[in-house]
Amino acid sequence: MENYYGFENGITGNELYQKGIKQASNLEIDLLKEEVVKISHLNSNFLVHTTNNQIESKVVIIAIGNQKKHLDIDGLNKFEGRGVSYCAICDGFFYRNKDVVVIGSGTYAISEVNDLLNIANNITILTNGNKPPDFRADNVSIISKPIKLVRGNTKVEEIEFDDNSSIKTDGIFIAQGVAGVTDLSKKLGLIIEKNSIVTNKDMETNIPGIYACGDATGGLLQISKAVYEGTKAGLSAIKYLNNRR
Repeated sequence: MENYYGFENGITGNELYQKGIKQASNLEIDLLKEEVVKISHLNSNFLVHTTNNQIESKVVIIAIGNQKKHLDIDGLNKFEGRGVSYCAICDGFFYRNKDVVVIGSGTYAISEVNDLLNIANNITILTNGNKPPDFRADNVSIISKPIKLVRGNTKVEEIEFDDNSSIKTDGIFIAQGVAGVTDLSKKLGLIIEKNSIVTNKDMETNIPGIYACGDATGGLLQISKAVYEGTKAGLSAIKYLNNRR
């Protein structure tokens, strides 16, 4: 990065990140290096689900950037909203007692599978050539072959692999990589526009106690903008907490 104030020779994104983590550590701020797979409501508070913990909080600030998930699979985009979904909690009930697939291989994919276990008839995890997860359940199977294409008429019907074999399915849930802005937001019920979280001038979302900043809110994708919005979100969160006392 050559255009961020204060670094005459530029600085890499990773170096700036590490400096920020070290600074927070010096200020004795608790840091958990865990993957967040879900955020849910808990009475008037929130419950942040990570790979190892469940953390209750009165306020959540979403500052996770905006990872664009794109799978280069022929036919996938064509069926978005017609059998292709990005949120098991949001759309799982459409597939009650039906056969579905989850595309992914990490912790987030397993979280989506768990949300579908008591809804779908059979679930197939497709790793698309990646290492299969260590997961077992009676109605779950795993296929690691690379995916060639998705086909159907008015909705998803079949997935074909590179070896020309295929499986029938009623629905596809994308859970590639880690949970991103859209994934977490849909589960919470946040308003999304153009894959970004909608906030007011105080960086508050449509749900009181939930704030967002940086690339997660879209617009200018610059660190200077993220720093300003992070400051605004932090101050707004403090005001919100004080008003709850």
